[in-house]
Amino acid sequence: MSASPQSVAFDTPAREKAADAFGMWVFVGSEAMLFGAVMLVFFVARVSYGPAFAAASKHLSLTLGAVNTAVLITSSFTMALAHFHADAGRWRAAVWALMATALLGVVFLVIKGTEYAMEFHEGIAPVLGTPFAFSGPDPVHAAFFFSLYFAMTALHGLHLTCGILVIAGLLALWRGADPSSRARRVQAVGVYWHFVDIVWVFLFPVLYLINR
Repeated sequence: MSASPQSVAFDTPAREKAADAFGMWVFVGSEAMLFGAVMLVFFVARVSYGPAFAAASKHLSLTLGAVNTAVLITSSFTMALAHFHADAGRWRAAVWALMATALLGVVFLVIKGTEYAMEFHEGIAPVLGTPFAFSGPDPVHAAFFFSLYFAMTALHGLHLTCGILVIAGLLALWRGADPSSRARRVQAVGVYWHFVDIVWVFLFPVLYLINR
């Protein structure tokens, strides 16, 4: 590890690493409040319009949702490997683990995009002015379910895309970074990535497993 901090604002690398970690946790906390507010709206609506939400949820692809859950859990494992290897100074292994993490993130987005396409084709995507056709009970509140579903999953997808881009940027700057900087960056992106994965672990049962 480098014996000196990268920023003149810190007198030791340990203080710089602690400040980086604290800043990332503050950011993640603010994002958690954002997702928490959206999920609170969903839960209130779920209590108010339970039958409509339960019927609408059955139109989601449980198979694709479960596969995507497995993909993200695997990506958390590869990200943990990247952190482990970076702390041990095994830089090549850390790079491979980061690449695997980003690739799994792309796989998740491709599967989610396929699921979106299926939902648009079925006519249950009341977004962007597309016509909504729901054959179940209470189509008005079913449309509200799907609006919340698209808002929540699209917000999650946006955060996942940002994570993929950050990993790509980290890898692009990898060769020019010193060891301590690499380790700090891997730690920071790891905290963010695990947060995004945890959000999906909450979204999956809330959206897909209602009365299943």
